[in-house]
Amino acid sequence: MERLDVDFDSGGERCAAWLYRPEGEGPHPCVVLGHGFGATRQGRLWAYAERFAAAGIAALAFDYRHFGDSAGKPRQLLDIRRQLDDWRAALAYARSLENVDPERVGLWGTSFAGGHVVRVAAGDPDVAAVVSQIPFTTGLSALRVQSPRQLARMTAVAVRDALAGLRGAAPVTAPIVGRPGELAAMTTPDAVPGYERMYGGDPAPNEVAARIGLRIGAYNPARSAPSVRCPLLVCICDSDAVTPPGPAERMAARAPRGELVRYPIGHFDIYVGEWFERAVADQIEFLARHLLGVEAAVAGAGAG
Repeated sequence: MERLDVDFDSGGERCAAWLYRPEGEGPHPCVVLGHGFGATRQGRLWAYAERFAAAGIAALAFDYRHFGDSAGKPRQLLDIRRQLDDWRAALAYARSLENVDPERVGLWGTSFAGGHVVRVAAGDPDVAAVVSQIPFTTGLSALRVQSPRQLARMTAVAVRDALAGLRGAAPVTAPIVGRPGELAAMTTPDAVPGYERMYGGDPAPNEVAARIGLRIGAYNPARSAPSVRCPLLVCICDSDAVTPPGPAERMAARAPRGELVRYPIGHFDIYVGEWFERAVADQIEFLARHLLGVEAAVAGAGAG
């Protein structure tokens, strides 16, 4: 396969991406990949993209504005509306690519982006297939995993950052992951080691403008599931303490063409090792059926 450094415009700013081209004559189907809360494509998006390209599906893995190699100031600003617009811009760019079949373009999102892809697909009937991995589903379910003390501390920092934004000052940031008891967006016991494994020892971004904490509660992408007309694969982890599996299971059931696969692991375990291999195999089988129109030669071990 071939990997190219590419970029596309979103809201007048540049989004950086990797384009993976499969071997053989096109036009190929394509899947667009985006990461979760504050993460970048270096956090193993490449691993999924490589596998999809090896299966004959082009892959476009991108960074949101304000993160990674993409433009946008202030840095580390997580704005839900802007990220949804980045998804739509990435989808339009993928459809415009030479040797990509615009009628066979799908979406793949993980964690926070697992909710984004449901929202985007609900508003675009031409999306061909969606993979939603360990998805953020509702603000309420996300807040329930936090202790009252943790919520109060994060809210205080979020208010400080919102006020800084109104003044045009630099963002007040909070860590993305921390150890239990620390101030961070995710403080489960597996958060720090899991996040570090996801980046394979490379420097990992670990801060986000804290104002997003004031928006999380109102974001409910699972509500859009009944409007997703294309096939939707929801991958959940039964021991997930970050994005609870129950609401994700219900989201899959509400989608007209929803499919569910589950794994007996925690939130970060799906990115590496044996469980990555099983999950990506299940995803290839799903994408092969709906984007290539064939049964994949390799299948995973999820018990959905």
